[in-house]
Amino acid sequence: MKVVIIGCGIVGAAIAYELSQIPLLEIRVFDRQAPAQASTGAALGVLMAAISQKPKGSNFQRRLLGVETYDQWIPQLEAMTNRKIPYNRQGILRLCFAGEDLERWRSLAEIRRSQGLQLEICDRAYLAANYPHLNLEQVMSAVYSPGDRQVNPTDLTLALVAAAEQNRVTFHFNTLVEFESPVIPANSEKLSRLHTATDSIDLDWLIVAAGLGSAGLTASLQQPVDIRPVLGQALQVALEHPLGLPDRQPVITGNDLNLVPLGNGEYWIGATVEFGGVETQHFTVQPNADRLEAMMNQAIALVPALKNAQIIQQWSGLRPRPEGRSAPIVELLTGYSNVILASGHYRNGVLLAPATAKQVREIIQHDLHPQERQPGQT
Repeated sequence: MKVVIIGCGIVGAAIAYELSQIPLLEIRVFDRQAPAQASTGAALGVLMAAISQKPKGSNFQRRLLGVETYDQWIPQLEAMTNRKIPYNRQGILRLCFAGEDLERWRSLAEIRRSQGLQLEICDRAYLAANYPHLNLEQVMSAVYSPGDRQVNPTDLTLALVAAAEQNRVTFHFNTLVEFESPVIPANSEKLSRLHTATDSIDLDWLIVAAGLGSAGLTASLQQPVDIRPVLGQALQVALEHPLGLPDRQPVITGNDLNLVPLGNGEYWIGATVEFGGVETQHFTVQPNADRLEAMMNQAIALVPALKNAQIIQQWSGLRPRPEGRSAPIVELLTGYSNVILASGHYRNGVLLAPATAKQVREIIQHDLHPQERQPGQT
């Protein structure tokens, strides 16, 4: 069975790696640029599962599956590819500021305990002793999630690509694809071929995992899906001395700010959330310098030592956010029986990539082994 994936950010790469473990598939991946660009290249890789304020439900389960899968995948990928994937297992510390409902966090901690997960409520005295670099003037308390993680999205994506290649997946980068001009599809329409500048490719399944590019691709298939960009800006900074205690280096988050330790006194600070107007459907959101400055000032107010930090790099990226519906979109494209849309992950592409990959695998395995379907299952 011939499977084509369009898009090689973290979602497309995770799908390729997951499907590469099915021996009956011939998989090709196309991207109009190099891997791990666009949203993936700009992401911070903060994996909020247990500390998510969603107490239960499918979205929470997908988050939890992401962390559980990376705990398994990352040592496997490092062994397969001989690549180092920076992976912070020291958890996430979520600061609570004046005016927040602490009772809600205590209630969530009880729910997590019943789920076999751990959330710890930390008072100011504990924070002062264990995180002396923090300015606690506006901080009431904190919630610590030891089971949550942070991963370098680019290194992870490149390792997924390398491992998938070992499993016979073929990648085509800096390659544009186009479809034969389809009529408006019927409910059972099958797409059988796509084209590049040099080749025509037959396919049994098409997976559109191109982030913001998915909007244009679905429009080419006469079934446009409205996915719009939300811009985020971030910084990488360096200090002469690392912040805090050596054995207390979680991601610190609060008020929509993330401080991500990278080692050797370097940190990522991010990310802004910048919406555009109606024009965002044309991808014209531009970085706002005032928003970036405000974010840095917020970080300095929380961690005064950052005032002396050297800015090594600053960047921005566009996150794909579905318009008028929840994120992400993982489903058959309307009108087609062999086109899967796996896109619109907004701010959680890295976290939700494993669950997306496993969901896509289930759809395709049902096609490989239809006798395994349960009555009424599609």
